[in-house]
Amino acid sequence: MRHVQSLDLNQKAKKLQEIYRSYDHKSAPFREQAVCGPGCAYCCTHFGHLDITTLEGWIIQERIKQFHETEKKRIEQKIRDNKRDKEGGKPSVCPFLLEDQTCRIYDVRPFSCRQLYSVKKCGQHGPVVHPQAMELTWDTVRLIQQLDATGYSGHLSFILALLSKKPFFKLYTSGGFDPAKVADFGKAHGLVINTGQLQQQPQTRKK
Repeated sequence: MRHVQSLDLNQKAKKLQEIYRSYDHKSAPFREQAVCGPGCAYCCTHFGHLDITTLEGWIIQERIKQFHETEKKRIEQKIRDNKRDKEGGKPSVCPFLLEDQTCRIYDVRPFSCRQLYSVKKCGQHGPVVHPQAMELTWDTVRLIQQLDATGYSGHLSFILALLSKKPFFKLYTSGGFDPAKVADFGKAHGLVINTGQLQQQPQTRKK
């Protein structure tokens, strides 16, 4: 089964930025009460399941290509370590977290990172957010998944591993869509098809 993408990936990446900006504008009143700040990396070390779409994964891959070869290899190893830990059910720090607790790819971070904030210091139960912000988050997730209709959603290192498979990468970047070809990997790693699907709701407490 094949579908022709109505927009190429570069155009979709621009549309994704528009969705991000719209979310930032609408969520601004809620974030005014956030206690998050530079160096606050609880969500990068404890939040656990960081879902992204294949479109966001492609954008991250393009950013990784820009790093020096030594740094690129270091990042790729951290992604493999993260994948191994997640497959084994172990907690794992985000592969893009730097030693100073800032993000190596902050400007192209996925929506799962962008939507996280807390009005109380994170602890055992994770972030505390407004109910209205959660509704806005899920509306935005739907828009992103609709934009990436021929793609998938799942944990960051699993999606990046899927994109590293040459047959899938060629199919996806050409606008192809054939779930049967990635069914085994998808089922084993909890991936969902974006069309008509939603990501698992994050475990956050409502204010």
